[in-house]
Amino acid sequence: MEAFDTGLGIDAGGTQTRWALADVAGTIVAEGQVAGSSALQMASPEGRARLRATFEALAGDVLAHGRPRRITAGLTGFGGDTRLLAEWLAELLGVAPQEISLCNDTEIAYLDAFEPGGGYLVYAGTGSIAAFIDTDGTFHRAGGRGVVLDDGGGGFWIAREAMRRIWRREDEQPGAWQASPLAHAVFDHVGGSDWSFSRQFIYTRERGEIGQLALAVARSADADAEARDILRQAGRELARLAQALVARLGARPIVLSGRAAELHPLVAQAMRDALQEGSNETLVLEQRTARPHAAAARLAIRPNLIP
Repeated sequence: MEAFDTGLGIDAGGTQTRWALADVAGTIVAEGQVAGSSALQMASPEGRARLRATFEALAGDVLAHGRPRRITAGLTGFGGDTRLLAEWLAELLGVAPQEISLCNDTEIAYLDAFEPGGGYLVYAGTGSIAAFIDTDGTFHRAGGRGVVLDDGGGGFWIAREAMRRIWRREDEQPGAWQASPLAHAVFDHVGGSDWSFSRQFIYTRERGEIGQLALAVARSADADAEARDILRQAGRELARLAQALVARLGARPIVLSGRAAELHPLVAQAMRDALQEGSNETLVLEQRTARPHAAAARLAIRPNLIP
């Protein structure tokens, strides 16, 4: 298949893997999504098989529009080992290995929000992280340590917090879930109110699938005070990440992005309130809908923009 003068951008996250094709003018000419993925899947044979299958599905969708000349891919959990991942993309998409650039997904998300040195990005997806790329291209971070350790305010954290509260209450008052809109929403999502359904969901699903349970928390927020409290706490957790960078590197504009940040207005509002309460300086917070796959596509076709 003939290669077209387009760049392919890939944003691989736990919930979904999004892709976009950009032409030389930076216009997005095609985009789509496949299953969630993570570089952490490379740690096991089963995970590698799932990641390879995700790349195969993505390649099939992309090639229906034409073969790109270059690829820039941002992957959650990426630690710098590019060889096998680049080989897969080269094989599946027919792109020369030297035309493939791989990095952490947060780097791409940052460049979607700011030029290097511009401000702080707080990104809340399945996990959470605050990021800053300075004018020398150095990547500074707070958080993003993974959902097992922390990632407060991300979708997985919200889901886990809801489960934890529901089952603690059941320990104390069996059957209390029946009066809780939050518990009803959560149990509808996992398939039932018996512990076996929650156990199966929380211990066997991929982290991105677990993070999607946060949608049920947000849906119940208007009717449930505890769901609202969880979402406010998520906002405070995200504010803590921004405050860590402010304390280290000084005050700059802050952008909040990511699907977990868009679950409910309470998340951004609680973050904004916490930023003002916790600082002697006026911190400007703007919420934006992130399109890092589009930013990656533009970087692919114009790689000189990568710091």
